[in-house]
Amino acid sequence: MAAAPGSNRPVTGDPSIARPVLDATDLARALTRISHEIVERNHGAQDVIVLGIPTRGVALARRLATLVGEIDGIQVPVGALDTTMYRDDLRLRGVRALEPTDIPAGGVDGKTVVLVDDVLFSGRTIRAALDALSDQGRPRAVQLAVLIDRGHRELPIRADYVGKNLPTSLTETVHVQLEEYDENDAVLLGPADLGRRTPPPARGEAAR
Repeated sequence: MAAAPGSNRPVTGDPSIARPVLDATDLARALTRISHEIVERNHGAQDVIVLGIPTRGVALARRLATLVGEIDGIQVPVGALDTTMYRDDLRLRGVRALEPTDIPAGGVDGKTVVLVDDVLFSGRTIRAALDALSDQGRPRAVQLAVLIDRGHRELPIRADYVGKNLPTSLTETVHVQLEEYDENDAVLLGPADLGRRTPPPARGEAAR
């Protein structure tokens, strides 16, 4: 039984079918790099708001907001943006529990909003996020940060900040594990049914 990258916690099942992509150190390094890129691109973070897309995007957003704030010496507003009711595949996915949308005080008008998600796949989650954000106000600019870009886009959406570009097959699933939910930080690549034998991927990852 193999241990998850960066952790002593075992990954159940045949270890040969779960390929480690990032361990805890790699993940932290990727977030640090993204945070520096955010500060550089925006000439500071004075007007930056970071919004995570549930579930794991929220945890990543909080980490990025902390890192960006440390670099620029300010407190960066951070919140969450639920996309459930804005998805174009809602009929196919069935009824799902809504995640709380949490917009920082002051709103998004005139701000640079950095949307954060764990995996960028088809682009449909991000399209839904843009629709959800438009109901919250009118940002000056919207940027996208993702931990993993696995390709296979169905919509013309591109991330501004990427932790790792990961070529994948449609028969594979990217499994992001974060300490806030899974007791360790790691990214694994395995077959689509791997989630039955390891901690599940982020909500809706298969359609992102």
